Amino acid sequence: MKIEYVRSYSTYLKREMEYKVYGHDGFSILSFPTQNGRFYDYEDRGLIAMFSDWIEQGRLRFICVDSLDLESWSATGDPKSRLMVQENYFHYIVDELIPHFKTTMPQSFLYAFGCSMGAYHAMTVFARRPDLLDGVFCLSGIYHSGFFIKDYADDLSFLNSPLDSFCHLRCDHPYLALYRTKRILVCVGTGAYEGECLWDTQRLEEAFLKLGIQASVYYWSEGYSHDWPAWFEQIFYYLPHLLEEVEKGLRRT
Repeated sequence: MKIEYVRSYSTYLKREMEYKVYGHDGFSILSFPTQNGRFYDYEDRGLIAMFSDWIEQGRLRFICVDSLDLESWSATGDPKSRLMVQENYFHYIVDELIPHFKTTMPQSFLYAFGCSMGAYHAMTVFARRPDLLDGVFCLSGIYHSGFFIKDYADDLSFLNSPLDSFCHLRCDHPYLALYRTKRILVCVGTGAYEGECLWDTQRLEEAFLKLGIQASVYYWSEGYSHDWPAWFEQIFYYLPHLLEEVEKGLRRT
């Protein structure tokens, strides 16, 4: 398996950032770690090994990025400063990393993916820059910024709150037609510690329905809690279907 480790300077974050790419070709998945996680977590947890055959065959490629949650959503202190970290992180992803990947992997489908906080980041990138992605795959996400900063609100808190963005999207917004061409898959369990994620997922589904955006939204039983065993089972179930769609050149319309 081809594995590329990259450490490069980000002009938005004014520091060196790390990521890993697993695979040489195929359906590319921009993978965000769980809360406070690192770029190597999916490898350490066994996700890369789970799909190693497809990766080695050039059918699948994981791009695993780092997080700055400890300085933004998980931090304490001034909400505006924390939001600025998140905003700069967003621009690092969409203005530095994704353009680089688009240049080096021009023929690849690109989906954003994540579990828990990773799902938040994936959906945020999709909500704000659907032109950069072919789809989004989210598990057990919280999708509104108010969960982390409570009553504080400004332009950045709205921009970085995908649930609010979809709930308040105008019917004449230029992105609406674009959202309708993309593949959206969202899943959440109904077991332990999924309460807030379940609420957000339900509200997100309602917003999609109201806007006429087709999305596959799934609710798993109470046996599926907010934890890795549930996510791995969900990934193992849904990812082969997404890969099959991509390989057939399908888009959800």
